[in-house]
Amino acid sequence: MRFGLEKYEMFLENTVNHKEQFGWIEVICGSMFSGKTEELIRRLKRAQFAKQKVEIFKPAVDVRYDDELVVSHDSNEIRSTPVPAAANIPILADDCDVVGIDEAQFFDDEIVKVCNDLANRGVRVIVAGLDMDFKGNPFGPMPALMATAEYVTKVHAVCTRTGNLAQYSYRKAQGQDLVLLGETEEYEPLSRGAYYKAMLRDRLRTMKVEDPQEVNTPISNTPDKKS
Repeated sequence: MRFGLEKYEMFLENTVNHKEQFGWIEVICGSMFSGKTEELIRRLKRAQFAKQKVEIFKPAVDVRYDDELVVSHDSNEIRSTPVPAAANIPILADDCDVVGIDEAQFFDDEIVKVCNDLANRGVRVIVAGLDMDFKGNPFGPMPALMATAEYVTKVHAVCTRTGNLAQYSYRKAQGQDLVLLGETEEYEPLSRGAYYKAMLRDRLRTMKVEDPQEVNTPISNTPDKKS
């Protein structure tokens, strides 16, 4: 049996298919310092080089490096439009071939509908964001985006303590607010084992152990129940 390799195309190399009325969604996810934004910028710049009309958006709350640039941790950058809510994107993305969205976890749930509506209009939508928050729980709209996307790429950082692949974003700074913009001073990429041990140490610092069995209670990554 022969495979038609000459006809096989990686989805990252696809350009706009003018015979097809529908686009698609690509999601790039992972921990902090895993290269999500770097990969997003790479794909968007390739589209720009191909003379496709590209628009890039990020949440207005993200002003770590620049008000209007999407900037990776290694200083790659691309011009973007900050928006306060996902509902602003379709208005600004009119007649685009490709739409890029960074830090998608900070958007409201409307971002899922926005991305699917754009794809249904024939737009290639490339989304980057954290798949888990610092507690190890699925982050905001990312699970729904990953579920409805045609292509999902999970990238990994390198654990600063073990050298293994890191998938968790461990928060070194104090505070329980879900949204805390930061860099290496506030966050550290950790592997599963390193993250579990770090969370256990944090737990022991804050708890008063009256029953030794409490220390052996597993740390759960399940989302907190809402009252």
